[in-house]
Amino acid sequence: MNGVTGRMGANQHLGRSILAIIAQGGVKISEGETILPRPLLVGRNATKLETLARDHGNLPWTTDLDAALADPEYSIYFDAQTTDHRAESVRKAIAAGKHIYCEKPSAGSLEAAYELYQLAKTAGVKHGVVQDKLWLPGLLKLRALRDRGFFGRIFSVRGEFGYWVFDGETTAAQRPSWNYRKEDGGGIIMDMLCHWRYVLDDLFGAVQAVSCLGATHIPRRWDESGRPYDATAEDAAYASFEMEGGIVAHFNSSWCVRVRRDDLLTIQVEGTRGSAVAGLRDCWIQSADRTPRPVWNPDVENPHHYFDDWQLAAADEPFDNAFKSQWELFLRHVVAGDPFRWNLLEGAKGVQLAEKGLESWRKRAWVDVPALDG
Repeated sequence: MNGVTGRMGANQHLGRSILAIIAQGGVKISEGETILPRPLLVGRNATKLETLARDHGNLPWTTDLDAALADPEYSIYFDAQTTDHRAESVRKAIAAGKHIYCEKPSAGSLEAAYELYQLAKTAGVKHGVVQDKLWLPGLLKLRALRDRGFFGRIFSVRGEFGYWVFDGETTAAQRPSWNYRKEDGGGIIMDMLCHWRYVLDDLFGAVQAVSCLGATHIPRRWDESGRPYDATAEDAAYASFEMEGGIVAHFNSSWCVRVRRDDLLTIQVEGTRGSAVAGLRDCWIQSADRTPRPVWNPDVENPHHYFDDWQLAAADEPFDNAFKSQWELFLRHVVAGDPFRWNLLEGAKGVQLAEKGLESWRKRAWVDVPALDG
């Protein structure tokens, strides 16, 4: 596990996924067989690695990636490094014959991301990319509504994502400073459009075109040591998407927005028979027969409370951590050969959409997103 000293890697991938799987006794694949992962922590900072390993029961760790890849006891390579370091390390892991699981973006460019897919395919190793939002309880409820025909014909999707990230001058920032430096792989378009690609493709239909505007609303921030720096990467993105079937989607993504909505991420889906608003965990629905008939009259106080017309969608089953759910599927894929479609090609599609979003911003125009075949 390379790069898990960062917040996401340590909390979601190591603590709430791999160690949680170990704590539950592994992933059972038959009456007589259970997958029990054994992590080896890898990174560049020995002090951080040693502390993380000690905090989790004295796990093995090393700063020597080449030695780790040469060890036949470890068959899977996981990468949660910053994007600018990922492709080189994944190439090494593929050459070493390791199965690949990595965070997104899978690389800093479509060319590099697609190359990783081709290398893994040629090498015959199994591969996957983290697409965790598909296993969020709110989005799983959206999927269930879609599958049972609740929406009728879906025609639009609207997403609002983000929160206020402090600039670091008087209140510590909640995100690392590299996120706001383009030269270090930062930028919300590359980060979030990779997410919106798999959410839209998987739940609603293939993205066919994009119109995107980026902005750097907070041009000066303070890093982890309290030093000011110029933000060279965009901290907000406003993107519209044309999708197969005539569906129109729009997502606002921002680290410069104060939250006044149900959750940090909300996705509203409109259909001929009903609508839904999903957050990270909950999903609110309004069917055609519960849709009110609004009257426009700004001269009087509106007596109608529109939130009362929505019902909370019930869950059919309990939900696990989204990262852990995908980890278990990938482990089953490697050991038992279970299907796993969220591979390096899907990761490359995310990078493709991010690049097309950046191109659209640069050209101030709609840009087509051609099909990316394997």
